[in-house]
Amino acid sequence: MSAPERTERDVTGLLNMAGHALSNRLAAALADVDLTPRMQCVLVHALEEERTQIQLAALADLDKTTMVSTVDDLEQRGYAERKPAATDRRARIIAVTEKGRLAAEEGQRIVDRVHADALSSLPTAARAAFVEALGQLADTTRDAGPQPVRRARGR
Repeated sequence: MSAPERTERDVTGLLNMAGHALSNRLAAALADVDLTPRMQCVLVHALEEERTQIQLAALADLDKTTMVSTVDDLEQRGYAERKPAATDRRARIIAVTEKGRLAAEEGQRIVDRVHADALSSLPTAARAAFVEALGQLADTTRDAGPQPVRRARGR
């Protein structure tokens, strides 16, 4: 019995390997300043505007449990704090402290450096096209997957 003939390059495998390698490089570089990629992502999005924990989780593509532990870690380091939202006191926003803002700025320099280093393996003329193509793949292949069924609460 023989394997089926491949007619296309294994793009999924290549993207997974490249993503894994880049994620490991980024995590190691951010560890030097006591950040994780998740913490960096949450800090940056929280600095953009007042956002709830749920909004930040969606932007950072984190599930609720991971988001809670990430914010707990940020609070323990003194980088952020949970506060009541100005528009809805039941909701909590993640407010970045001055220490957190400085950490996010340093983290962003690291993220930019790691990404620039990764792109430097490509010819200069191909870098912008490669990044644009990745953006197109990410936008067109994103599948939200199965959505949970929301049931009315019994009263």
